[in-house]
Amino acid sequence: MQANQNFYLNQVNLFTEVLKNCLVTNAEGKVEVLEKSLTAVVDMLNSLRTNKSDLYIIGNGGSASVASHAVIDFLNVGKIKAHVMHESPVITCMANDYGFENCYSQQIPVFLDSKSILIAISSSGNSRNICNAVQAAKNVGSTIITLSGFSEKNTLRSMGTLNFYLNSSEYGMVEIGHQFILHNLADRIRLQMNAHI
Repeated sequence: MQANQNFYLNQVNLFTEVLKNCLVTNAEGKVEVLEKSLTAVVDMLNSLRTNKSDLYIIGNGGSASVASHAVIDFLNVGKIKAHVMHESPVITCMANDYGFENCYSQQIPVFLDSKSILIAISSSGNSRNICNAVQAAKNVGSTIITLSGFSEKNTLRSMGTLNFYLNSSEYGMVEIGHQFILHNLADRIRLQMNAHI
């Protein structure tokens, strides 16, 4: 029993450290202040809602689940037109016709434009289909927010307008950390909206 409790507390402490040490970089690779960056993303999302533009969130596996959960929060709480891009018929069609590495990038030019925001999630930051999608979104002028982990030199971390990086090589820590960041953004929007009621 004590060993289980110690393991639990150790995991809590590790997760706290991962969140506390979250690094944010801009498109030029310059380190940004975390709080300033979170506020900037909230402002972007509020502007998106005001302009009736669209938010798209992508990921693979557990990160796709994080994306789905975040879409619900941004749609329900933030009243933002939020979407995932991994509906089974669509993603299997794109993967079959263009290869899995292009299953998102083939959708981007159809759905996104310069008024859209793409949130790209990859624990490793090296998923080819996610990086290809980000490049496609850059090509149409979309704003891009990335969430990654594992190596600080991962590809995705240098591709976004703002890049949130969690320094952990454990999937659980990174995925839950990404979910926490997205929940935090949705909660900030909810609080702001409630304050204006």
